[in-house]
Amino acid sequence: MSFTIINEKKHIISLTDLSEQETLDIINRGIEYSNGSVELGHQLKNQVIGIYFTKTSTRTRTSFSTAALRLGANVIAYGPNDLQINTGESMNDTSEVLSRMLDGLVVRTAGSPSVLRAFANQKRMSIINAMTEDEHPTQALADLTTLKGHFGELSGLEIVYLGEGNNTAVALALALSKFFNIKLSFFTPPNYQIEPSILQYAKTEGAKKNTVINEYHDITKLPKNADVIYTTRWQTTGTTKPDANWREIFEPFAVTQEVMSKYSKSIFMHDLPAHRGEEVEATVIDGRNSIVFQQAENKAHSAKAVLEWCMR
Repeated sequence: MSFTIINEKKHIISLTDLSEQETLDIINRGIEYSNGSVELGHQLKNQVIGIYFTKTSTRTRTSFSTAALRLGANVIAYGPNDLQINTGESMNDTSEVLSRMLDGLVVRTAGSPSVLRAFANQKRMSIINAMTEDEHPTQALADLTTLKGHFGELSGLEIVYLGEGNNTAVALALALSKFFNIKLSFFTPPNYQIEPSILQYAKTEGAKKNTVINEYHDITKLPKNADVIYTTRWQTTGTTKPDANWREIFEPFAVTQEVMSKYSKSIFMHDLPAHRGEEVEATVIDGRNSIVFQQAENKAHSAKAVLEWCMR
């Protein structure tokens, strides 16, 4: 498949901005890139992509940088102290200037999506959310690329997420709510849940597709069946915990070999970086059911699909 070339640039700031079909188009294109069935180098030829990260990143920054280069674009990287925003220039002035020099800007910030909305207040440059404090949309697109590539279909999957209701959990809920017949169960520590209004939005959208999304705080209520066990690290980038004893609160939600033994045929996923011995035991993440490094690789393939969708 290929995307129709249009003049207007598009943005991915939140998964709520994408329709089911648009989401599926990006996922399927990511799978094509993953399968090596797409000739590279012409999709973004002569375009220039800015990579602006105010927080640390290994996979997301590298995936978008390499994706842009492999599609034929040039890349300019900006660190947290490189732009004149730090000296008081307005976001609108910055975005207007950058839009006259760049074709796309990939942004990671510890702030809210309003920062990216401000960047998107121009007509020449695509804006891509590489993580904000409350959502990580490109992680979910890569995760669904991995799931569909592994299982063949998303419909019918039963997914169990253990850990904090962070931006990765939010993105999973918003992305999977677009598809039919999925069961998504979040097990989050008390007071570390998904933001209630976002969870309710995902539940309501999912119900339209016969997809059931629930959140629990009692680990003893784990379901009998699961195709996927998913976790993230407990110390999310740019965040702190309000409870001094937070590790004790989180400990029951670790993915242990005992947990995985309940689901012998399940795959294990983790958005990385991982802290073995905290959110996941080494025998799980390094075990035969783990696909975390294929999942990480798919961030690069999905990034190609995201860039192509936004900028062509």
